Amino acid sequence: MALKAIIYKADLQVSDMDRNHYADHALTIARHPSETDERMMVRVLTYALHAQEGIALTRGLFNVDEPEIWVKDLTGAIKLWIDVGQPDESRLRKACGRAEQVVVVCHASSAEVWWKQIEVKLARLTNLSVLRLPADVSQALAGLTERTMKLQCLVQDGAVWLSNGNASVAVELQRLKWAEEAAGPRR
Repeated sequence: MALKAIIYKADLQVSDMDRNHYADHALTIARHPSETDERMMVRVLTYALHAQEGIALTRGLFNVDEPEIWVKDLTGAIKLWIDVGQPDESRLRKACGRAEQVVVVCHASSAEVWWKQIEVKLARLTNLSVLRLPADVSQALAGLTERTMKLQCLVQDGAVWLSNGNASVAVELQRLKWAEEAAGPRR
């Protein structure tokens, strides 16, 4: 018998002064049985940092042909493909062929090793950005997890905070690779 997803709800208020994006997003998050709170909250943060018209959480871990998050235009073309974790080279090449821009947010303590092994192989993918979230920050994000969440994401002058009203996490993303004409925030 297959395990079912755990459903989380999040009211996400985004105030991104750097991109002039101010919106409330009602998210229903299906957490895969193998997914941790940490990884799920990295998805939520990544959603907030790239929030725009057409953005959606996808079936992600439930469907290997989809990213964690994507932005599609009105024709159904993929403008932005976002993966969380450490995808392999073939997945990233395929994503770069399908989408205008691809963003990877890696967060585990093993991200440095993964990046050193794959960096040279991905150098020619001009529409790929790779960001690293320090492991201690992603672990702190996990502390914000509740089944029903009210979250605020504030972005100002490159600084990012995610808060649930009781606790706040300062977020700093390290740029490992930046795409030409990159979509979304330059952190």
